Amino acid sequence: MIDLRLPVEGVPAKAAALREFVPGIAREAIREIERELPEYVRPHDPRYSEVIGQAVEWVIGHFVDLMIDPDVPSEEILEFHRQIGVGEAKEGRSLDTWQAAMRIGAGIAVRRLTAESERQSQGFTPGATGLVAQAVFTYLDQIALAVAEGHAEASAQAAGLIEGGRRRLLDLLIGAEPQLRTIKERAGEAGWTVPQTVAAIALVERGRNTGRPSLPPEVLVGLHLDEPCLVLPDPEGPGRRRLLRNGLRGWIAAIGPTVEITDLRTSLRWARHALDLTRKGIIQEPGPVIAEEHMPVMLLMQDHELVERVAARRLAPLQEARPAHRRRLAETLLAALECGFNATEVAARLKVHPQTIRYRMRQLEALFGTDLADPAQRLELHMVVYTWLITNADAASG
Repeated sequence: MIDLRLPVEGVPAKAAALREFVPGIAREAIREIERELPEYVRPHDPRYSEVIGQAVEWVIGHFVDLMIDPDVPSEEILEFHRQIGVGEAKEGRSLDTWQAAMRIGAGIAVRRLTAESERQSQGFTPGATGLVAQAVFTYLDQIALAVAEGHAEASAQAAGLIEGGRRRLLDLLIGAEPQLRTIKERAGEAGWTVPQTVAAIALVERGRNTGRPSLPPEVLVGLHLDEPCLVLPDPEGPGRRRLLRNGLRGWIAAIGPTVEITDLRTSLRWARHALDLTRKGIIQEPGPVIAEEHMPVMLLMQDHELVERVAARRLAPLQEARPAHRRRLAETLLAALECGFNATEVAARLKVHPQTIRYRMRQLEALFGTDLADPAQRLELHMVVYTWLITNADAASG
């Protein structure tokens, strides 16, 4: 089932008026795809062109049908595209060309559907047009996922023992100091192209019924490990975050830094550290966590026991305050340290009246004394109050 419930008034009626234009839009999309991607032109195989034409028209038509009736079944079209993925894999083709074709078709569909709607004097508003365009790409993500699943399944079947070979390759990559020569030999046996860069992804199931990640075949999957992980080639490539967000639904995941192929162990170490902090609620992010985007807390939490000991000593003066007021003082202290103790800036950041901030800062000066004026002490104080606020996020804030 593809959920396409657009929060736009009058969508079904407007979409119904557009249904008759779908075949023409599809023909235009096919012409543009064949012009931009000549590999799809096969004069010796007219059936191939027919399949491509059927796929494009069905994709556009089904999208319009979903606009008319959000409950229209999508199982058949998803299975059709899963079989397209199977066919592409059997021909030894990646999904790059197919994805490019879908982008071309989507652009033409959005442009033409909008134009036809406006021509009938019942066009969507600019805001609604934006939502429809966004829905097109969300819809295509679901189609692409079905194609990727078919492609991955066929690739595994065609390779026979490919999964075992890739497991051994992954085990080698995350081992201690793998040699590039050995990596290339194992990659050749596993039918895997050695990339310039990689990143490790540490992951854990959110629940008992979590399915296998739905990712392209170039992603090495290590679900056989006690601590499951993935190896993502070319992590900085376009569309990688969307790919992971869609393919790792049901999983808690953290992505390590981008590294050279021989240094994957380092990426995995940071990915697992970020995953651990995410599971503890210290890092809070809905999608796959990017470890490098949480560097301060990750560095500070490498030795949590040491940080807690230092925090207990340095923040001891705050224990004199009530729990709710203690957190307000800690938040004010952090903001003051980051704003150079400028009360006006602190007030703006915390959205509190400047006079209240000045009162709190006088309290802080009374509690911490000359430490607040010592640059070296300020650095340590900044680190521990930052960490204390993160690790005590549930403390009363009043």
